Amino acid sequence: MTPQDISTLIVRTSMKDRTAFDLLYRQTSAKLFGVCLRVLKDRGDAEEALQEVFVKVWTKADRFAVSDLSPISWLVAIARNHAIDRIRSRRKPAADIDAALEVADPGPGPEAMVVAGGESERIYQCLEELEQDRAQAVRGAYLNGESYAELAVRHKVPLNTMRTWLRRSLLKLRECLER
Repeated sequence: MTPQDISTLIVRTSMKDRTAFDLLYRQTSAKLFGVCLRVLKDRGDAEEALQEVFVKVWTKADRFAVSDLSPISWLVAIARNHAIDRIRSRRKPAADIDAALEVADPGPGPEAMVVAGGESERIYQCLEELEQDRAQAVRGAYLNGESYAELAVRHKVPLNTMRTWLRRSLLKLRECLER
């Protein structure tokens, strides 16, 4: 089959044409199975992955855009990514989060605390240079963890205005800290 023929089958599949999907499966499944097998290194896993890949193709065929790109490359990318996702899902979590918290953290040394204290003082001095409502918004967003939407309501400004305030205020703070 030519790339144009495969593209046509994908487009028809996006319109839920079962005949086109069946033909697409028959024409491309061997290649996609090879991709899955090469990544997963287990025939049973590769067979399961191939079926899941074609379920994705059936549901996501409308995302395929006919272009100069090879349609088989699009299908291979779906198969490869799905096989890699299967491998990742099998892995155990890196570490239990509670065990990670129990690791002794020596904390910063005296020198680091002095430097951090000086930096903190500089940041607060720079905050004082901002307009009062802008400084309150920066403190709310970055020190108190308030959302932009909450800040916009409190300061009675549109959400995009709040975003602009925060962006410009951070630029002014950076400018101040670089002096």
